[in-house]
This record gives sequence, structure tokens and C-alpha cells, in this order.
Amino acid sequence: MEPEKYHFKEDALAPNNPDLLVLIYSEAFEKRGDLADHIEETFAANGWGGTWRNGIFDYNHFHSNAHEVLGIAKGSVTVRLGGELGIDFLLAEGDVVVLPAGTGHKKISGSSDLLVIGAYPKGQEEYDILKEWDKNPDIVKRIKSVPLPDKDPLTGGRFVIP
Repeated sequence: MEPEKYHFKEDALAPNNPDLLVLIYSEAFEKRGDLADHIEETFAANGWGGTWRNGIFDYNHFHSNAHEVLGIAKGSVTVRLGGELGIDFLLAEGDVVVLPAGTGHKKISGSSDLLVIGAYPKGQEEYDILKEWDKNPDIVKRIKSVPLPDKDPLTGGRFVIP
């Protein structure tokens, strides 16, 4: 399964990640049974924890101390990645997006039945939620210092920088 890959430059609302790409996997999970449980179990089996079930905030935010994976378990969502000047993506049931630390993201719109599963690499479960950064170089240093995950959240294989 080959993901779509995107790189976002810094933006007024988000520093984004200077080195790592956003990965979007279309139809990473088949729509069968309890998809939410299946997504959670897959992420957990591959060392991604701090799992939550909810939606996506409707304001731009990013995590300076953690990478994040989002799996769409139900419904659909239009999410803007990359900050104010980012790109809008339509994600649907079974889709997965891997967000490197620093990547701005927000919900633009979503179906009423939207259910998202989020998780973080082992050791990064205590993530921050930042809404602005004012081009603070310390935040960029923190983002660059976040270690790569040990495992890919979908395959469990070695996480590779695309």
C-alpha cells in the first residue's frame, strides 16, 4: 500500500515539519465489522498508543512533541493539513493519515456520524496541542527532536522516512 505524500512549508498558523512528509493512505482498512475496534487494535499492535475516539478539532492546531496517526472509522471529513495555506483533503471510512510533529490540521467539515481514531508512537502519548507558534525557533527545535516511531502504525514494519 503506497501512501500519497505531502510536504508543507511553514505557515503563519503552523510550523509544519521541516523534514518529514505527511502520509495519506486511502482505503487502508476494509469497511467490515467494527472498524473502530480494528483500527485501534492495529495501531496498538504496532506500538501506537494514547488512543482516543472522537472527531478532529475545527480549529488549526499541531503537536510539537508527538507524531500522530488518524484513522477514519466512520463517516467522512474534510480536513485542512498544513495550516492556513494548507490543502483540504476529503478523508472517508478506512482512510489513514500520518501527521509528523508540527503539522497543522483542522476539520473544515464532517459528516454527522464522523468517528476518528487517533494514536501516537510509544513514548509520545503525552502530546501537546498548540494553536499558534509565532515563529518561535524553540518550537521548531522541539519538533525536529521528536524521535521517529519504532514501527509503522499500519504494517508494524520499520518506520521509514519517505
